[in-house]
Amino acid sequence: MSLVLAAPALPLHSAGKYVAGAYIVFVALILIYVAIMARRLTRTERELERLKQEAAATAEDQEREAEPVA
Repeated sequence: MSLVLAAPALPLHSAGKYVAGAYIVFVALILIYVAIMARRLTRTERELERLKQEAAATAEDQEREAEPVA
């Protein structure tokens, strides 16, 4: 613990570029994460719509088969 406390800190005039770099990396990672989640959400919504249409078509087919033939 004393080693960490004894370690010299970066001078303020040279630490700014590291802080800015860390923020840029952090924001870039968040943007990448949001883009990936948006793409997955779009794909999931598309698949859900396809499944709804397939279920509706199956239900219509079953109704036609259940109707008595006169």
